[in-house]
Amino acid sequence: AASAPKPLPSSGPKSLREMPHPLATSSSEEMGPALTPSPDLLLPRSIADKDLSLPNGTPVDTSSPASSSSLLNRLQLDDDLDVETRDLFVTVDDPKKHVCTMETYITYRVTTKTTRAEFDLPEYSVRRRYQDFDWLRNKLEESQPTHLIPPLPEKFVVKGVVDRFSEEFVETRRKALDKFLKRITDHPVLSFNEHFSVFLTAKDLNAYKKQGMALLSKMGESVKYVTGGYKLRSRPLEFAAIGDYLDTFSLKLGTIDRIAQRIIKEQLEYLVELREYGPVYSTWGGLEVELSEPLEGVSACIGNCCTALEELSEDMTEDFLPVLREYILYAESMKNVLKKRDQVQAEYEAKLEAIALKKEDRPKVPTDVEKCQDRVECFNADLKADMERWQNNKRQDFRQLLMGMADKNIQYYEK
Repeated sequence: AASAPKPLPSSGPKSLREMPHPLATSSSEEMGPALTPSPDLLLPRSIADKDLSLPNGTPVDTSSPASSSSLLNRLQLDDDLDVETRDLFVTVDDPKKHVCTMETYITYRVTTKTTRAEFDLPEYSVRRRYQDFDWLRNKLEESQPTHLIPPLPEKFVVKGVVDRFSEEFVETRRKALDKFLKRITDHPVLSFNEHFSVFLTAKDLNAYKKQGMALLSKMGESVKYVTGGYKLRSRPLEFAAIGDYLDTFSLKLGTIDRIAQRIIKEQLEYLVELREYGPVYSTWGGLEVELSEPLEGVSACIGNCCTALEELSEDMTEDFLPVLREYILYAESMKNVLKKRDQVQAEYEAKLEAIALKKEDRPKVPTDVEKCQDRVECFNADLKADMERWQNNKRQDFRQLLMGMADKNIQYYEK
């Protein structure tokens, strides 16, 4: 017969406040005799004696953090490691509501600081509305078709669900627009685009939009008019792998987004119930003199739960969901670039076949075929570089996001 399982060590009749938090560092006297870890959990000597470090070279402290809030501090995020080498800084802030006879809209202040020679001044400040950001993105797609253009937050919101002039919505959009410009600023090609420069500096962007831009890159024009009339025989393996990855990534992220939204909805419904639940105990306490103190205690405890749950739901809505949405849109943008690459390759294959079918011997390949081959190679190189950059950003953003959400959940349960 199997021996009876050993009972778990009890903490005894202690209050929650006296019980040590599993993440808190405590002296051995407070914790009692040290527990011997299971042999399975012991690190090999070669690893235990070795200083662990992150891929960016930052040493990792393997001891327990002093508190839950230091979880994030354990990771050195490489957001600003290259600050010294940057020469262009852009921020979006100060949203303002404009009420006109025909429409009501929000503008945002776009501030630029730079040491680049292409700019006449070291600092600019202009006001832009959402449709101006949309114009910029369209122009970047036209003139830089081989590159991945960062996504904008969706323009339309479901009627009756979100008030697009509410402070919360405007702030969420401001953060997304700020991130959009920062992504462009950090890109080695997009940040030098002439449309981007005009967007950052022109006082009257509408006048510029009417004039249009005479200088469109030749690459942009040639790819812009490629039609879908050519059929690609087979996508190269590395780009087929990228396509498969993006499909799976979008599917998984879409599921997480859907479930996260449902969780937040249920949390908010639970919050409404809790707010009605707490005061009942206070009212009851007024009727029962002997029980008034414990009943007031229960009411106060429920009040604390309400506050903590409200903060957690806000963090999920303002920090977690927008990142998921951005990366779902990012994956769609990458798929579009992949389709354009396929079109150019299909055009190149069709031209090669047309040459092969002609009987006469040609001393050299026609110039337009060579240009087409150059476009394919350019697309391949740019797409691979942007994919690598996107993967690095994604790892960094999700590491920060998930560590932050873990930290927020720990703080919630502590409260």
